[in-house]
Order: sequence, then structure tokens, then C-alpha cells
Amino acid sequence: MDWLNVLMITFSVVAANHLGLVAAAEGILHHRLPVINCPKCAAFWSVLAYGISTTPVASASGLITALPPTVAIAFLSAWSAVWLDLFMGIIDHLYIKVYDKIYPTTNPADADT
Repeated sequence: MDWLNVLMITFSVVAANHLGLVAAAEGILHHRLPVINCPKCAAFWSVLAYGISTTPVASASGLITALPPTVAIAFLSAWSAVWLDLFMGIIDHLYIKVYDKIYPTTNPADADT
């Protein structure tokens, strides 16, 4: 399994959730997407599906020996998705604070007084 692809899958899933793409898709579909709406769950299942689909298996015993590392990498991806989502939230918070200092919001009603 290629680590760069695992990182890209994890980042894409977290970014899609964090930026609201999944919420927008839920609004258009008028249906909840509970597994995709959770960055941890979506990262786990996406990396697991990627790992199983790219593992060359010659026999059933080959699948049994290739599955434990794939599951472990999927769990690692889910764990890192939680921390990446937290990091993105911190960056958002800092951005909003800096933006408010640079461009303070003014209320037109306060200008008359």
C-alpha cells in the first residue's frame, strides 16, 4: 500500500468534511450520510477499501496474511483524521481572530450615535 495515497485519502476525507462538502451533499440529497459525515469513519473505511483493492492476492491465504496490516493502517488513518480535523479547527479559529483584527466589523447603526 502506498503511504502517499493513504495520506491523500485521509486528508481529502477530512478536508471534505471540514469545509462542508459532505453537509452540502446531504442537503442536496435530502438524506443523512452518517459514515461519510464522520471524518474518522470515512477515513477508516476509505483506506480499508483502498488497501483491500490494491493488495495483490494470489490465494485465500494471501488475503488472510495481507488483511491485518491493511486494517492497522486504516486504524492509523482514522486516528490521524481526528487530529487533522482538530488541527484544521484550530487553524480556522486563528484565521477568524486575525481576520477580525484586520477587518473589524462595524454596525451602521452605531455610526449614527
